[in-house]
Amino acid sequence: MKLTTVCLLLITCLSLQGCAVVAVADAVASTVIYTGKTVINVVDAVTPDIVNKKKKD
Repeated sequence: MKLTTVCLLLITCLSLQGCAVVAVADAVASTVIYTGKTVINVVDAVTPDIVNKKKKD
């Protein structure tokens, strides 16, 4: 009985740690994506003629 409780507790702890790792990885990935979008928007605002070349008709 005691071995079963210890095994169940160990599995529960490992599962929670896995969820925490996934949550942190998701937060980091979201931060990187939004930072990249912000950098692109700033570059586009600073140099609109270089990034968005217009055709001369």
